[in-house]
Amino acid sequence: MTDINTMNQAALGFSQASDKDILDAEQVFGAHHYGRLNLVVRKTEGCWLYSQDGSKYLDCLAAYSAANQGHHNPKIVAALKNALDGNYGSVISNVVYTDVLGLFLKKISTLVPQLGLRFGKEGNKALPKNGGVESVETAVKLARYYGYKSKGIADGKQEIIVAGNNFHGRTITIVSMSSTPKYKEGFGPLTPGFKMVDYGNGKQLADAVNENTCAILVEPMQGEGGMYIPEQGYLKTCREVADKHDLLLIFDEIQVGLGRTGKMFCFEHENVVPDAIILGKAISGGLVPLSVLVTNSALMDMVFKPGSDGSTYGGYPLACVAGIAALDVLVDDDLPGRAAKVGAVLKKRIEAVAAKSSHVKEVRGRGLFIGIEVKSGDAMVFCRKLLDLGVLANDSHGHTIRISPPLTINDEEMDYLVERLEKVLVD
Repeated sequence: MTDINTMNQAALGFSQASDKDILDAEQVFGAHHYGRLNLVVRKTEGCWLYSQDGSKYLDCLAAYSAANQGHHNPKIVAALKNALDGNYGSVISNVVYTDVLGLFLKKISTLVPQLGLRFGKEGNKALPKNGGVESVETAVKLARYYGYKSKGIADGKQEIIVAGNNFHGRTITIVSMSSTPKYKEGFGPLTPGFKMVDYGNGKQLADAVNENTCAILVEPMQGEGGMYIPEQGYLKTCREVADKHDLLLIFDEIQVGLGRTGKMFCFEHENVVPDAIILGKAISGGLVPLSVLVTNSALMDMVFKPGSDGSTYGGYPLACVAGIAALDVLVDDDLPGRAAKVGAVLKKRIEAVAAKSSHVKEVRGRGLFIGIEVKSGDAMVFCRKLLDLGVLANDSHGHTIRISPPLTINDEEMDYLVERLEKVLVD
Protein backbone atom coordinates (compact mmCIF):
# COMPACT_ATOMS: atom_id res chain seq x y z
CA MET A 1 0.00 0.00 0.00
CA THR A 2 1.36 3.44 -0.95
CA ASP A 3 1.07 5.75 2.03
CA ILE A 4 2.46 9.19 1.29
CA ASN A 5 1.17 11.64 -1.26
CA THR A 6 3.61 13.97 -3.05
CA MET A 7 3.39 17.45 -4.53
CA ASN A 8 3.22 16.03 -8.07
CA GLN A 9 0.35 13.62 -7.48
CA ALA A 10 -3.26 14.64 -7.96
CA ALA A 11 -4.95 12.51 -5.29
CA LEU A 12 -6.60 14.49 -2.50
CA GLY A 13 -5.27 14.42 1.01
CA PHE A 14 -2.30 12.86 2.75
CA SER A 15 -1.93 9.58 0.88
CA GLN A 16 -2.76 7.64 -2.25
CA ALA A 17 -3.86 4.61 -0.29
CA SER A 18 -7.24 3.39 -1.53
CA ASP A 19 -10.33 3.67 0.61
CA LYS A 20 -10.32 -0.11 0.92
CA ASP A 21 -6.74 -0.05 2.21
CA ILE A 22 -7.70 2.57 4.81
CA LEU A 23 -10.77 0.67 5.94
CA ASP A 24 -8.75 -2.55 6.14
CA ALA A 25 -6.04 -0.82 8.19
CA GLU A 26 -8.65 0.50 10.62
CA GLN A 27 -10.21 -2.94 10.89
CA VAL A 28 -6.91 -4.72 11.58
CA PHE A 29 -4.98 -2.13 13.59
CA GLY A 30 -7.61 0.09 15.24
CA ALA A 31 -9.99 -0.21 18.17
CA HIS A 32 -13.59 -0.53 17.03
CA HIS A 33 -14.95 2.02 19.47
CA TYR A 34 -17.01 4.08 17.02
CA GLY A 35 -19.96 3.12 14.87
CA ARG A 36 -19.00 4.76 11.58
CA LEU A 37 -20.51 5.74 8.29
CA ASN A 38 -18.63 4.32 5.31
CA LEU A 39 -16.84 7.48 4.17
CA VAL A 40 -13.10 8.17 4.05
CA VAL A 41 -12.54 11.93 4.17
CA ARG A 42 -9.40 13.17 2.40
CA LYS A 43 -9.81 16.95 2.48
CA THR A 44 -11.89 19.55 4.31
CA GLU A 45 -12.68 23.15 3.48
CA GLY A 46 -15.32 25.47 4.91
CA CYS A 47 -18.51 23.43 5.25
CA TRP A 48 -17.37 20.65 2.93
CA LEU A 49 -15.71 17.26 3.17
CA TYR A 50 -14.12 15.57 0.15
CA SER A 51 -13.48 11.93 -0.68
CA GLN A 52 -10.59 10.61 -2.75
CA ASP A 53 -12.42 10.94 -6.06
CA GLY A 54 -13.35 14.56 -5.34
CA SER A 55 -16.94 13.90 -4.32
CA LYS A 56 -18.08 16.44 -1.76
CA TYR A 57 -20.28 16.18 1.32
CA LEU A 58 -21.88 19.01 3.27
CA ASP A 59 -20.69 18.64 6.86
CA CYS A 60 -23.69 18.93 9.18
CA LEU A 61 -21.76 17.74 12.23
CA ALA A 62 -18.82 20.16 12.32
CA ALA A 63 -17.09 17.52 14.48
CA TYR A 64 -19.68 18.13 17.22
CA SER A 65 -19.04 21.90 17.16
CA ALA A 66 -15.23 21.73 16.88
CA ALA A 67 -15.35 23.31 13.41
CA ASN A 68 -17.68 26.21 14.21
CA GLN A 69 -15.39 28.57 12.27
CA GLY A 70 -15.41 26.28 9.23
CA HIS A 71 -12.83 23.67 8.31
CA HIS A 72 -9.34 25.05 7.73
CA ASN A 73 -10.44 28.58 8.45
CA PRO A 74 -7.76 30.62 6.63
CA LYS A 75 -7.13 33.02 9.53
CA ILE A 76 -6.51 30.18 11.97
CA VAL A 77 -4.42 28.24 9.46
CA ALA A 78 -2.27 31.33 8.81
CA ALA A 79 -1.69 31.79 12.55
CA LEU A 80 -0.56 28.17 12.88
CA LYS A 81 1.72 28.40 9.85
CA ASN A 82 3.31 31.54 11.26
CA ALA A 83 3.90 29.78 14.58
CA LEU A 84 5.59 26.81 12.93
CA ASP A 85 7.62 28.96 10.55
CA GLY A 86 8.55 31.33 13.39
CA ASN A 87 9.63 28.52 15.74
CA TYR A 88 7.20 29.40 18.52
CA GLY A 89 4.80 26.46 18.22
CA SER A 90 6.68 23.72 20.08
CA VAL A 91 5.68 22.35 23.46
CA ILE A 92 7.55 24.05 26.32
CA SER A 93 8.01 22.80 29.87
CA ASN A 94 5.55 24.37 32.28
CA VAL A 95 8.48 25.25 34.54
CA VAL A 96 8.77 28.45 32.46
CA TYR A 97 6.35 30.91 30.88
CA THR A 98 5.39 31.58 27.26
CA ASP A 99 3.93 34.80 25.91
CA VAL A 100 1.32 33.01 23.84
CA LEU A 101 -0.15 31.15 26.84
CA GLY A 102 -0.45 34.35 28.84
CA LEU A 103 -2.18 36.12 25.95
CA PHE A 104 -4.55 33.20 25.35
CA LEU A 105 -5.51 33.03 29.03
CA LYS A 106 -6.24 36.75 29.03
CA LYS A 107 -8.35 36.52 25.87
CA ILE A 108 -10.57 33.63 27.01
CA SER A 109 -10.87 34.86 30.61
CA THR A 110 -12.03 38.30 29.48
CA LEU A 111 -14.30 36.98 26.71
CA VAL A 112 -16.31 35.04 29.31
CA PRO A 113 -18.54 37.30 31.45
CA GLN A 114 -17.60 37.59 35.11
CA LEU A 115 -18.33 34.18 36.64
CA GLY A 116 -19.15 33.33 40.25
CA LEU A 117 -20.45 36.79 41.11
CA ARG A 118 -20.93 35.93 44.78
CA PHE A 119 -17.18 35.25 45.01
CA GLY A 120 -16.23 38.74 43.89
CA LYS A 121 -15.68 40.70 40.70
CA GLU A 122 -11.91 40.47 40.36
CA GLY A 123 -12.10 38.72 37.00
CA ASN A 124 -11.88 35.16 35.72
CA LYS A 125 -9.01 32.72 35.39
CA ALA A 126 -8.65 29.80 33.00
CA LEU A 127 -6.90 26.43 33.28
CA PRO A 128 -6.16 24.88 29.85
CA LYS A 129 -6.15 21.22 28.89
CA ASN A 130 -6.41 19.21 25.67
CA GLY A 131 -9.71 17.41 25.06
CA GLY A 132 -12.93 18.62 26.63
CA VAL A 133 -13.22 15.66 28.98
CA GLU A 134 -9.97 16.71 30.67
CA SER A 135 -11.53 20.05 31.51
CA VAL A 136 -14.63 18.29 32.84
CA GLU A 137 -12.29 16.35 35.13
CA THR A 138 -10.76 19.67 36.16
CA ALA A 139 -14.24 20.97 36.96
CA VAL A 140 -14.87 17.92 39.15
CA LYS A 141 -11.66 18.75 41.03
CA LEU A 142 -12.82 22.35 41.44
CA ALA A 143 -16.19 21.28 42.82
CA ARG A 144 -14.87 18.64 45.19
CA TYR A 145 -12.13 20.83 46.61
CA TYR A 146 -14.60 23.65 47.14
CA GLY A 147 -16.86 21.29 49.04
CA TYR A 148 -13.95 20.11 51.15
CA LYS A 149 -12.26 23.46 51.79
CA SER A 150 -15.16 25.91 51.90
CA LYS A 151 -18.15 23.82 52.98
CA GLY A 152 -16.32 21.47 55.32
CA ILE A 153 -17.46 18.26 53.66
CA ALA A 154 -15.28 15.30 54.63
CA ASP A 155 -12.87 14.50 51.82
CA GLY A 156 -14.29 11.55 49.88
CA LYS A 157 -17.90 12.37 50.74
CA GLN A 158 -18.42 15.23 48.27
CA GLU A 159 -21.33 14.81 45.83
CA ILE A 160 -22.08 16.54 42.53
CA ILE A 161 -25.60 16.66 41.09
CA VAL A 162 -25.74 15.80 37.37
CA ALA A 163 -28.53 15.35 34.82
CA GLY A 164 -29.79 12.21 33.12
CA ASN A 165 -28.85 11.68 29.47
CA ASN A 166 -25.86 13.94 29.96
CA PHE A 167 -22.71 13.69 27.90
CA HIS A 168 -19.49 15.00 29.42
CA GLY A 169 -16.95 12.56 27.96
CA ARG A 170 -15.79 8.99 28.48
CA THR A 171 -13.03 8.78 31.09
CA ILE A 172 -13.81 6.51 34.05
CA THR A 173 -14.82 9.33 36.37
CA ILE A 174 -16.95 11.02 33.72
CA VAL A 175 -18.80 7.88 32.60
CA SER A 176 -19.51 7.29 36.27
CA MET A 177 -21.94 10.22 36.08
CA SER A 178 -23.57 8.96 32.86
CA SER A 179 -26.98 7.33 32.52
CA THR A 180 -25.95 5.53 29.29
CA PRO A 181 -25.11 1.88 30.13
CA LYS A 182 -22.82 1.27 27.12
CA TYR A 183 -20.47 4.03 28.27
CA LYS A 184 -19.65 2.22 31.51
CA GLU A 185 -20.55 -1.48 31.33
CA GLY A 186 -17.55 -3.59 32.35
CA PHE A 187 -15.40 -0.62 33.30
CA GLY A 188 -16.06 -0.72 37.04
CA PRO A 189 -15.37 0.02 39.77
CA LEU A 190 -16.81 3.38 38.88
CA THR A 191 -16.10 6.66 40.62
CA PRO A 192 -18.60 7.52 43.38
CA GLY A 193 -19.84 10.98 44.28
CA PHE A 194 -22.53 11.75 41.69
CA LYS A 195 -26.29 12.05 42.12
CA MET A 196 -28.44 12.02 38.99
CA VAL A 197 -31.73 13.83 38.42
CA ASP A 198 -33.91 14.24 35.34
CA TYR A 199 -32.72 16.94 32.96
CA GLY A 200 -34.88 20.02 33.23
CA ASN A 201 -36.62 18.96 36.45
CA GLY A 202 -36.03 21.78 38.92
CA LYS A 203 -37.92 20.10 41.77
CA GLN A 204 -35.85 16.93 41.55
CA LEU A 205 -32.74 19.07 41.50
CA ALA A 206 -33.72 20.92 44.66
CA ASP A 207 -34.76 17.71 46.43
CA ALA A 208 -31.42 16.01 45.60
CA VAL A 209 -29.35 18.42 47.68
CA ASN A 210 -27.95 17.05 50.94
CA GLU A 211 -25.18 17.92 53.41
CA ASN A 212 -22.51 16.46 51.08
CA THR A 213 -23.58 18.24 47.89
CA CYS A 214 -20.89 20.56 46.58
CA ALA A 215 -21.93 21.39 43.01
CA ILE A 216 -24.38 21.15 40.13
CA LEU A 217 -22.87 20.19 36.76
CA VAL A 218 -25.19 20.53 33.76
CA GLU A 219 -25.31 21.29 30.05
CA PRO A 220 -27.39 24.42 29.32
CA MET A 221 -28.64 22.50 26.27
CA GLN A 222 -28.07 18.81 25.68
CA GLY A 223 -26.39 17.63 22.50
CA GLU A 224 -25.68 13.90 22.73
CA GLY A 225 -28.67 13.54 25.05
CA GLY A 226 -31.08 14.31 22.22
CA MET A 227 -30.68 17.99 21.29
CA TYR A 228 -32.90 19.11 24.15
CA ILE A 229 -33.51 22.64 25.40
CA PRO A 230 -34.69 22.70 29.03
CA GLU A 231 -37.85 24.63 29.81
CA GLN A 232 -37.40 28.35 30.32
CA GLY A 233 -36.47 28.98 33.93
CA TYR A 234 -34.59 25.72 34.54
CA LEU A 235 -31.15 27.33 34.50
CA LYS A 236 -32.47 30.04 36.81
CA THR A 237 -33.62 27.31 39.20
CA CYS A 238 -30.14 25.76 39.05
CA ARG A 239 -28.69 29.14 40.02
CA GLU A 240 -31.16 29.64 42.86
CA VAL A 241 -30.54 26.17 44.30
CA ALA A 242 -26.78 26.67 44.07
CA ASP A 243 -26.98 30.03 45.85
CA LYS A 244 -29.33 28.76 48.55
CA HIS A 245 -27.11 25.80 49.46
CA ASP A 246 -23.66 27.28 48.75
CA LEU A 247 -23.00 25.02 45.74
CA LEU A 248 -20.91 25.67 42.65
CA LEU A 249 -22.93 25.89 39.43
CA ILE A 250 -20.86 24.56 36.53
CA PHE A 251 -22.01 24.64 32.90
CA ASP A 252 -20.53 22.28 30.30
CA GLU A 253 -20.59 24.27 27.05
CA ILE A 254 -18.11 22.19 25.10
CA GLN A 255 -20.68 21.57 22.35
CA VAL A 256 -23.15 24.43 22.85
CA GLY A 257 -20.78 27.31 23.60
CA LEU A 258 -18.75 29.66 21.40
CA GLY A 259 -21.52 30.76 19.09
CA ARG A 260 -23.22 27.47 18.32
CA THR A 261 -26.68 28.34 19.69
CA GLY A 262 -26.77 31.95 18.51
CA LYS A 263 -25.08 33.46 21.58
CA MET A 264 -21.38 33.39 22.40
CA PHE A 265 -22.32 31.28 25.43
CA CYS A 266 -25.49 29.23 25.70
CA PHE A 267 -26.17 30.40 29.27
CA GLU A 268 -26.73 33.90 27.89
CA HIS A 269 -30.13 32.82 26.55
CA GLU A 270 -31.41 32.86 30.14
CA ASN A 271 -29.02 35.46 31.54
CA VAL A 272 -27.96 32.95 34.19
CA VAL A 273 -24.29 33.25 35.11
CA PRO A 274 -22.54 30.09 36.36
CA ASP A 275 -19.59 29.86 38.74
CA ALA A 276 -17.53 27.97 36.16
CA ILE A 277 -17.77 27.05 32.50
CA ILE A 278 -16.12 24.27 30.49
CA LEU A 279 -15.18 25.06 26.89
CA GLY A 280 -13.49 23.03 24.17
CA LYS A 281 -13.85 21.97 20.53
CA ALA A 282 -14.37 25.29 18.68
CA ILE A 283 -11.97 27.07 21.03
CA SER A 284 -9.17 26.11 18.62
CA GLY A 285 -11.15 26.08 15.39
CA GLY A 286 -10.94 22.31 15.06
CA LEU A 287 -7.23 22.24 14.23
CA VAL A 288 -5.39 21.60 17.52
CA PRO A 289 -6.71 19.93 20.72
CA LEU A 290 -7.53 22.56 23.34
CA SER A 291 -10.02 22.99 26.17
CA VAL A 292 -10.37 25.16 29.27
CA LEU A 293 -12.08 25.45 32.60
CA VAL A 294 -12.86 29.10 33.29
CA THR A 295 -13.96 30.23 36.75
CA ASN A 296 -13.90 33.16 39.15
CA SER A 297 -10.31 34.07 40.01
CA ALA A 298 -10.97 33.59 43.75
CA LEU A 299 -12.19 30.03 43.18
CA MET A 300 -9.29 29.17 40.89
CA ASP A 301 -6.78 30.45 43.43
CA MET A 302 -8.49 28.58 46.27
CA VAL A 303 -8.35 25.21 44.53
CA PHE A 304 -5.27 24.97 42.35
CA LYS A 305 -1.77 25.21 43.82
CA PRO A 306 1.57 24.01 42.42
CA GLY A 307 1.42 20.23 42.14
CA SER A 308 -2.38 19.94 42.38
CA ASP A 309 -2.83 19.79 38.61
CA GLY A 310 -0.82 19.72 35.40
CA SER A 311 -0.70 18.74 31.74
CA THR A 312 2.30 18.54 29.41
CA TYR A 313 0.36 19.64 26.35
CA GLY A 314 -2.39 21.58 28.14
CA GLY A 315 -2.06 25.14 26.88
CA TYR A 316 1.09 24.52 24.84
CA PRO A 317 2.10 27.25 22.40
CA LEU A 318 0.68 25.90 19.13
CA ALA A 319 -2.69 25.23 20.77
CA CYS A 320 -2.75 28.73 22.25
CA VAL A 321 -1.93 30.27 18.87
CA ALA A 322 -4.91 28.41 17.42
CA GLY A 323 -7.04 29.45 20.40
CA ILE A 324 -6.28 33.15 20.03
CA ALA A 325 -7.00 33.07 16.29
CA ALA A 326 -10.15 30.96 16.71
CA LEU A 327 -11.60 33.33 19.31
CA ASP A 328 -10.74 36.31 17.10
CA VAL A 329 -12.65 34.75 14.20
CA LEU A 330 -15.71 34.14 16.39
CA VAL A 331 -15.74 37.77 17.51
CA ASP A 332 -14.55 39.57 14.38
CA ASP A 333 -16.88 37.64 12.05
CA ASP A 334 -19.75 37.72 14.57
CA LEU A 335 -20.35 34.01 14.18
CA PRO A 336 -22.77 33.89 17.13
CA GLY A 337 -24.92 36.51 15.40
CA ARG A 338 -24.67 34.60 12.15
CA ALA A 339 -25.71 31.37 13.87
CA ALA A 340 -28.75 33.14 15.35
CA LYS A 341 -29.85 34.61 12.03
CA VAL A 342 -29.10 31.70 9.72
CA GLY A 343 -30.21 29.15 12.31
CA ALA A 344 -33.64 30.75 12.66
CA VAL A 345 -34.14 30.56 8.88
CA LEU A 346 -32.86 26.99 8.66
CA LYS A 347 -35.05 25.81 11.54
CA LYS A 348 -38.17 27.26 9.88
CA ARG A 349 -37.28 25.57 6.62
CA ILE A 350 -36.71 22.25 8.36
CA GLU A 351 -40.04 22.64 10.17
CA ALA A 352 -41.70 23.14 6.78
CA VAL A 353 -40.16 19.88 5.58
CA ALA A 354 -41.24 18.16 8.79
CA ALA A 355 -44.84 19.32 8.29
CA LYS A 356 -44.92 17.29 5.06
CA SER A 357 -43.21 14.24 6.55
CA SER A 358 -44.78 11.18 8.12
CA HIS A 359 -41.46 10.36 9.78
CA VAL A 360 -40.76 13.45 11.91
CA LYS A 361 -41.92 13.65 15.51
CA GLU A 362 -40.41 17.03 16.44
CA VAL A 363 -37.91 19.67 15.35
CA ARG A 364 -36.09 21.52 18.13
CA GLY A 365 -32.99 23.61 18.58
CA ARG A 366 -31.34 26.98 18.90
CA GLY A 367 -29.09 28.73 16.43
CA LEU A 368 -27.30 26.17 14.28
CA PHE A 369 -27.87 23.39 16.80
CA ILE A 370 -30.99 21.67 15.46
CA GLY A 371 -32.43 18.22 16.11
CA ILE A 372 -34.99 16.35 14.02
CA GLU A 373 -36.54 13.58 16.11
CA VAL A 374 -37.96 10.71 14.07
CA LYS A 375 -40.95 8.60 15.08
CA SER A 376 -39.19 5.30 14.36
CA GLY A 377 -36.48 6.05 16.94
CA ASP A 378 -33.78 5.12 14.41
CA ALA A 379 -32.29 8.33 13.06
CA MET A 380 -29.31 6.58 11.47
CA VAL A 381 -31.56 5.16 8.74
CA PHE A 382 -32.06 8.72 7.53
CA CYS A 383 -28.44 9.72 8.14
CA ARG A 384 -27.26 6.95 5.82
CA LYS A 385 -29.67 8.15 3.13
CA LEU A 386 -28.39 11.69 3.58
CA LEU A 387 -24.80 10.48 3.15
CA ASP A 388 -25.76 8.92 -0.18
CA LEU A 389 -27.02 12.36 -1.21
CA GLY A 390 -23.86 14.20 -0.13
CA VAL A 391 -24.71 15.27 3.43
CA LEU A 392 -22.91 14.10 6.58
CA ALA A 393 -25.20 13.97 9.62
CA ASN A 394 -25.36 11.72 12.64
CA ASP A 395 -27.85 10.69 15.28
CA SER A 396 -28.27 12.13 18.75
CA HIS A 397 -29.35 9.57 21.35
CA GLY A 398 -30.46 7.25 18.56
CA HIS A 399 -33.75 8.96 17.82
CA THR A 400 -32.75 12.40 16.54
CA ILE A 401 -30.96 13.60 13.41
CA ARG A 402 -28.38 16.15 14.46
CA ILE A 403 -27.97 19.18 12.21
CA SER A 404 -25.04 21.33 13.37
CA PRO A 405 -23.02 22.60 10.39
CA PRO A 406 -20.17 25.09 10.64
CA LEU A 407 -21.44 28.55 11.56
CA THR A 408 -20.16 29.81 8.21
CA ILE A 409 -22.84 27.95 6.21
CA ASN A 410 -24.25 30.15 3.42
CA ASP A 411 -27.61 30.35 1.66
CA GLU A 412 -26.59 28.10 -1.21
CA GLU A 413 -25.32 25.44 1.18
CA MET A 414 -28.52 25.74 3.22
CA ASP A 415 -30.56 25.15 0.04
CA TYR A 416 -28.43 22.08 -0.67
CA LEU A 417 -29.16 20.71 2.81
CA VAL A 418 -32.91 21.40 2.83
CA GLU A 419 -33.39 19.84 -0.61
CA ARG A 420 -31.77 16.63 0.59
CA LEU A 421 -33.62 16.57 3.89
CA GLU A 422 -36.85 16.77 1.93
CA LYS A 423 -35.79 13.86 -0.27
CA VAL A 424 -35.17 11.54 2.68
CA LEU A 425 -37.93 12.71 5.04
CA VAL A 426 -40.86 13.24 2.68
CA ASP A 427 -42.33 10.11 1.07
